[in-house]
Amino acid sequence: MNRLKFLFIFIFIVSVVLLARVYFLSVKSNTHYEELSKRNYNKKVYEVPSRGIIKDRNGESLAMNRLGFSINIKPHLNSYKKKHILDESIILINKHFPKYETKDLYKQYMNYDSSYKHDFVKIVDFIAYDDFLDKYTLFNSHDGIKIKSEVKRIYPHGRNGSHIIGYVGKASKKDIQINGFSKYSGITGKNGLEKFYNDKLQGQLGVKSIKVNALNKEVAVLDQKKPSSNNDLIISLDIKLQKYIQEIFKGKSGAVVVMNAQNGEVLAAGSYPEFDNNIFVDGITAKEWNKLKNDFNHPFTNKLIKGKYPPGSIIKMGVALSFLENGVSENYIVDSVGAIKIGNRYFRDWKQNGHGKVDFVRALRVSSDEFFYKGSLEIGINKISKTLSKYGIGEKTGIDLSNEHYGTNPNKSWKREKYKLPWYIGETVITAIGQGEMLVTPMQMARYTAFIATGKLPRPHFSKDNYEEPIKIETNKKHMHIIRKGMRQVVTSTEGTAWKHTRNTKVEIAAKTGTAQVIAIPQSEKKRMKESELEYYHRSHAWLTSYGPYQASKKYVVTVLVEHGGHGGSAAGEIISKIYNKLLEMAYIKNK
Repeated sequence: MNRLKFLFIFIFIVSVVLLARVYFLSVKSNTHYEELSKRNYNKKVYEVPSRGIIKDRNGESLAMNRLGFSINIKPHLNSYKKKHILDESIILINKHFPKYETKDLYKQYMNYDSSYKHDFVKIVDFIAYDDFLDKYTLFNSHDGIKIKSEVKRIYPHGRNGSHIIGYVGKASKKDIQINGFSKYSGITGKNGLEKFYNDKLQGQLGVKSIKVNALNKEVAVLDQKKPSSNNDLIISLDIKLQKYIQEIFKGKSGAVVVMNAQNGEVLAAGSYPEFDNNIFVDGITAKEWNKLKNDFNHPFTNKLIKGKYPPGSIIKMGVALSFLENGVSENYIVDSVGAIKIGNRYFRDWKQNGHGKVDFVRALRVSSDEFFYKGSLEIGINKISKTLSKYGIGEKTGIDLSNEHYGTNPNKSWKREKYKLPWYIGETVITAIGQGEMLVTPMQMARYTAFIATGKLPRPHFSKDNYEEPIKIETNKKHMHIIRKGMRQVVTSTEGTAWKHTRNTKVEIAAKTGTAQVIAIPQSEKKRMKESELEYYHRSHAWLTSYGPYQASKKYVVTVLVEHGGHGGSAAGEIISKIYNKLLEMAYIKNK
C-alpha cells in the first residue's frame, strides 16, 4: 500500500513539473520567442540617396554624379562544390573588362567574403553606364553575379577650384566611426566643401522594413522611408571667373581671393598650382601621390587658408591705424634717411637713401619702412598686436573650409609663452613692417582688406549657410580716410609702389604692395633642390591687396600672393588689373 501511495506521489510531482514547463514554454516565453521571430523574419534595408550636386552661383555643376554599375558576386563560393561558380564569374569579368586582372578579383573576393556575410561581395566598384549597358543582360543572367546601380563622383572642371570644391574618397574605418552614414555609401567628403558640407551633401538614408521568409525572399513591406532628395549645395563661386584667373596665373605659385567686401561672399579663390581632384575619387596611386607630395610648389596645400606667410608691407595699413588710435598725431612726420640704429644694429629702409619727409599718407604711398620703424617705437608691440587682432590678424576667418590655420600675431606674452624668452626692441620694428614672427594667410589678408574698405570685418563664405553679419569695428572716420587716401595714391601717384603696373585698370581702386622675405626652406626640400631652384625659392613673396571701385558703395576685394615673385607691384599688378577689368566685363562692377 505504501509503495502504491509513493508511486502516485511521484507521478503527481512529475506531472506538475511537466505542466509547469509546458506553461513556461507556451506562455511565459512567448514574448521572448516572438521577438526572436521578428529578428529572423523582419529586416531593414537601407537606401543611400544620391550625393548632392555642388553648383556655382550661376547653376554650373562643379561636383556631380556619374551613373554606372557595380559587379557583385554571391558569397560563400569557396567550397569545392561551388568554386566553379566563383571561377566562372571572375573569368567573365576579366573577359569583358581586361583591366581587372583575375588575381586582383580573387583577392578582393577573399578579403570581403566570410561565413558571417550574407550579402553579395562587391568586387568591381564602378563601370560607367555607357561601357556596361550592352553587357548588362549577360552579366545579370549569371547565377553567381548581381549587378547594382552605382554613382561615381566626378569634377567636370578638373583642376579649376580644386582646393575649394575638394573631393570625396573611400570611407576608412575611422570615417565610419565618426559618420555612420558612410558605412552604407562607402564614401565621404575628404577635403574642401565636400568635407565641410558632407552632412548636407550626403543627405538622409532611406530605410525599408521588410518581412522575409526562411529563404530570405521578401514577403511584405512593413514600413518605408524614402531617402532625402534635396541635397544640393549652391555656392558663391563663379567658375567662369575662376577659370579666367587660373589662365592669367598660369606658371605661377601662390593664391588669389576675389571677395565681396560688404558681406564676405567669395566669387573666386585659387591656391596655385592646383590639382585634379578626380584622381582621389577611386583612391590615388602611390606614383600620383608622390608626384604631388614632392612638388616644391606644394599643389596639395590649400594656401588660401593653410599657407602662412609674412605679410610684408600690406600690414602697414593696420599698423598705421594702431599708431593713430594709440596717440600718435595725424600730423606725425618722419625724416626718412634710409635706416635707423638700435643698439649696434641698423634697420634699413627698402630705399637706400630714404624718402625724405614722410607723413601717414606718403608712408603708405611709397611704403616707407623707416616711418613704421619709428612709429612702432612710439607705442610698442603690445598695442600694435592688440589693434591687429581686432582686424582678424592671428585669428581664423571662419570660412567654410576645414582645417583653417590661425597665423601668428606676435607680442611680448606670445614670445614668452612660446620661446620662454624676452621681447627685444628690434623685433618690434621688423614686426611693424610685416616681417619677423608675424604670419598670415591670404584669406586673412582679404578679410582685413575688406575691413579697410568698409569699416566692418566680414566672414568669408561660399555658402549662405555660413553667412554671418559683418563685425562693426569702431574706428575714427578721419583716421580711415587717411589710410584709404594713402592706398589710393599707391596706384594713382607716380611715386606709388603699384602705379606703373596697375595703369591699365579700368576701375578706380585702392591698393597696397608688399614684399615678404622667405624665412626658411625646409631642410628636406633644400637637399633635393638644384642650385638654380634654390636661388628661386629664396626669392621674396610678392603681395598686392586691393579694393574697388574706390568711391562705390558696393566694393570688391582682390588679394594676390605670388610666391617668390619679388616685388608686389611688378609681380601682381597686372594680375590685379586684369581681374578688375574682368569683374567690369562680367557686370559685377558697374562704372558710371
